[in-house]
Amino acid sequence: MLLLPATLTSREARVTLRMLQQALQSEGSETPVIVEAGSLQQLDSAALAVLLEIQRLAVAWGRKFVVRGVPAKLAALAKLYGVDVLLLEGPAAAGAEPEGQRRPAT
Repeated sequence: MLLLPATLTSREARVTLRMLQQALQSEGSETPVIVEAGSLQQLDSAALAVLLEIQRLAVAWGRKFVVRGVPAKLAALAKLYGVDVLLLEGPAAAGAEPEGQRRPAT
């Protein structure tokens, strides 16, 4: 599992991407690429760029890509840029809707 830091802005993006790429290469090639974003607190569009690059690598290596623990701000930014369907699809992102837009429990 790849862990995102608490802060991922354009200032941290290059170093964070390099660390995530190294971690990805050391993981087994049979497992899905799971990115845990729950600790992410400060972010900008660079966080989306980092996630898109990790997803690109995962797909190139024939691995499934999942983002877990998506904070509301990241989900809202992904939706704004139109990449939510690329990054936040599936059951792992079910709780990724921005606050105030969640569906009531049934």
